[in-house]
Amino acid sequence: MTKTKRIRNLLTGFLLAVCLILESGLPVLAGEQAPKDFPNSGVAAILDPGATNTAEIINAKAKELNLTPAVARERSTLVMASVKTALNVRSEASEDAEKVGKLYRDCGGTLIEQKDGWTKLRSGNMIGWAKDEFLLFGEEAKALANDVGKMVATINTEALRIRMEPNLEASVYGVLPKGEITEVVEIRDDGWVCIDYEGKDGFVSAEYVNVDFRIDSGETIAEIKAREAAELEKKRHVNYGQYTADADTALLLAALIQCEAGGESYEGQLAVGAVVMNRVRSGAYPDSIHGVIYASGQFTPAMSGKVNRVYESGKIFASCIQAAQDAISGSSNVGDLTHFRRNNGRSGLVIGNHVFY
Repeated sequence: MTKTKRIRNLLTGFLLAVCLILESGLPVLAGEQAPKDFPNSGVAAILDPGATNTAEIINAKAKELNLTPAVARERSTLVMASVKTALNVRSEASEDAEKVGKLYRDCGGTLIEQKDGWTKLRSGNMIGWAKDEFLLFGEEAKALANDVGKMVATINTEALRIRMEPNLEASVYGVLPKGEITEVVEIRDDGWVCIDYEGKDGFVSAEYVNVDFRIDSGETIAEIKAREAAELEKKRHVNYGQYTADADTALLLAALIQCEAGGESYEGQLAVGAVVMNRVRSGAYPDSIHGVIYASGQFTPAMSGKVNRVYESGKIFASCIQAAQDAISGSSNVGDLTHFRRNNGRSGLVIGNHVFY
């Protein structure tokens, strides 16, 4: 494959991601091989989710490669929720129409149609109408998406070793299965992608991952009812502002902490647990640990099934269990912050390899 064709493929994939088409690409060769040649013409900068001039950069690269510079047009279809809690999405452009789902704070979708102060949008599995006064469009939507979204990599081969350094002789942290999703820290120009592996920097060959930019999506009424039914199986109650959970729920939180920050210090693990509990108490998210963890698009390891696998294995670090218990009891070293990501220079509270905001 020529260098130009490889860059063309990367650009095409990213254009789709910008348009919120979140499906993974087709799998390629299984196994781990020596890295192929990888474009070194600024691809890392092009794929930087924090870049404020993403469209301009991609359009310039598209012109260089004789591609159609359609990013500005595609960007205009982005729509983000501008609410403190949640926005009702309806079957028709009317407040009397049936509710088809909800779009939560910091969630987004793709604009389909507009009329009479209403916007028809697609977000996850939900398609419906929402009032324009509760939505952001254009540059405002892009700014919020860049702030709350993140770049993720999906494993597209049967099993992929995660290296400690970007070379095939390096030691291995572990193996991720096909379909596993993890946050991207850096796309390097040497054929390797640096990913988040339980809070540590891991390295995989760029040939065996698909990269997407993702933001949280809303939920359909059916999805909300299914999630709420699952939550009823969990015992919980609130006591004097403190949240009390049964042992199974505490282990579920511990499993998430291990997936997100298993390689971090206890302080980094507690911080992740505190973010979950802040969401439980905030009113802008589901009001249970189970609901927050499994709400659409919120935590990458939950989306990919990794949280379930760690929970069911019973092999959860003692420090993660302690962090979960302490967070449930009300301990927080991040105040009331409700977001975190790998530290990529974003402003916020830095603990270990994460920034909380």
